[in-house]
Amino acid sequence: MLIIEELKVEIGDREILQNVNLHVPPGETHILFGPNGSGKTSLMMTIMGFSGYKVTRGKIIFKGEDITYMPIHERARLGVGVLFQRPPTINGLSTRRMVEICAGRKNVNVDALSRKLKFDAFIERDVNHNLSGGEIKRSELLQLSAQQPDLLLLDEPESGVDLESIALLGDSINNLLNRGIQKASPCHRSVVMTAMPKSALVITHTGHILDYITADRGQVLYKGQLRCSRNAREILKWIREYGYEECVECTA
Repeated sequence: MLIIEELKVEIGDREILQNVNLHVPPGETHILFGPNGSGKTSLMMTIMGFSGYKVTRGKIIFKGEDITYMPIHERARLGVGVLFQRPPTINGLSTRRMVEICAGRKNVNVDALSRKLKFDAFIERDVNHNLSGGEIKRSELLQLSAQQPDLLLLDEPESGVDLESIALLGDSINNLLNRGIQKASPCHRSVVMTAMPKSALVITHTGHILDYITADRGQVLYKGQLRCSRNAREILKWIREYGYEECVECTA
C-alpha cells in the first residue's frame, strides 16, 4: 500500500527526516511512536504532500504509483486520507457540506454517518467551530468515513479526547479499516475480519489508542530516523519502562 524509500525531507534549510524507509502492506495498521520533535507529523504531512516539506531525496510510492511530487488533491483522489491533530476552524463552510465534498461521487448518507459517530447535533455547524477535542476528532472521522480512503494517516487520534470518546473513535477507525474490533477487556475477545484491505499509519504519543484498535506493527521515529520496527505493544512497553533513548539503543 505504502512504500517509502530513502526519504530525506527539509523544512527551510533544516533537515527533519533522514533516510526513512517504511513499508505498510495492504490491510496492515502501523503505529508510529516517537518523542516530541522527532518528525512524526512531518512524515505524515510529507506523505500527504503539504507545502513547506521539501523532499530532497527518496520516493513515496502509493499503490504502486510514485506520488513523491504529486499535489495534495491528487493524492486524496487516489485514496490517501488524513486525520489532523489540530485541524483549523473553517468559517462559512458547514460540516455537512464538508462531508459531502469528501464523499465526492460516492452515495453517502451524511445523516446516518453523523448519527453513528454521535455527531448529528453538530452537523450543520461550521467545520470545527466551538467544538471540543473529542467532537473535532469525530468530525475528522466523519469526513474520512465519507471519503473512504485506502490509506489512513491518523495524527494523535486520542489527543485531547476523553475515555468514552476514545472507545467510539477506536470503533470508528476499525470500521473504516474493515478490521476486527479489539478492545482492552478481561472478557473474551472476538475478531471479525472483512474484505477490502485498507491500511493505516497512526501516530500516538500516549499509546492509549492501542487499547481500541488492532495494530500489526510498531515503528519508532527518533531524531528524524526510523530506528526500529517490531510488535507495537512491545515497543510501547519498552518506551514506558525505559524511555525513547534506551528503547532505540536496545532494539536497534
